[in-house]
Amino acid sequence: MKWKADWGLRARMGLTMFLLFALYIVFAGVLVAYFGGKQLMFLGFMMSFSLGSYFFSDKLTLWSMGAKEVDESEYPELHAMVSRLSQQADLPKPKVAVSDQRVPNAFATGRSQKKAAVCVTTGLMQTLNQEELEGVIAHELAHIKNRDMMVMTVASLLSTIAFMVVRWGWLLGGGGENRNQAPVWVAILASLAVWIVSYILIRALSRYREYAADRGGASITGKPSALASALMTIDGRMDNVPKEDLREEAEMNAFFIIPIRSGFIGKLFSTHPSTERRVEKLRELEREMY
Repeated sequence: MKWKADWGLRARMGLTMFLLFALYIVFAGVLVAYFGGKQLMFLGFMMSFSLGSYFFSDKLTLWSMGAKEVDESEYPELHAMVSRLSQQADLPKPKVAVSDQRVPNAFATGRSQKKAAVCVTTGLMQTLNQEELEGVIAHELAHIKNRDMMVMTVASLLSTIAFMVVRWGWLLGGGGENRNQAPVWVAILASLAVWIVSYILIRALSRYREYAADRGGASITGKPSALASALMTIDGRMDNVPKEDLREEAEMNAFFIIPIRSGFIGKLFSTHPSTERRVEKLRELEREMY
């Protein structure tokens, strides 16, 4: 495996994360200035809850998708593929799970390389040939190698708190507000601004990390064209999936290799780049490799 760094992509991810954390520093100052001790205790509880969700992310994500961990006797070829690609990626073999869904898709989850899981849907295994399936699994392993679950969880943590303040901040004002402090609605408005800006930045960071995972997956297999073919196949099949299935899986967009479309706004704030752009990047990578 030749894991070649894309420094332009890394620079964009670095700038996005810098802007996010600069925004969060300002947000933390606002919370300290406009909320008292009891309110900050409540926010601390919400942060602890978010961190708890992170530590059990693999189990929670698999459960939410109706996926179950499978052993080698049930899916020997899938296990053999994951084992071989994990060795090529220099990773511990993750847990292997299958979700009985017609939506052709896959995702990786877990807080670390040793606590990771790769899940594929039955629809995906029925749709792709072996090389294409290898490309998709390698893409998910690249997410694990890049520690994307940890990065996106950390990046989203205070954004989640900001959303909670917007939604429940009116309960935090109480009657003990200091007369020298601004009304609690100032903190709510500031939280709304932080949530909107961070929402856009996190979506941008997610798209950059998809490019990085595409590049990493292609490096693991040495076949960028296989992943490009898989992306085009999955993208074409999405239009044929019943709308009820798409609604059921809409909340999992950030995890999927191909997101579910939801109109112009959905594409504008998508967690993934367009399939056409991803395929174009993979073809550029193939020209570089050969």
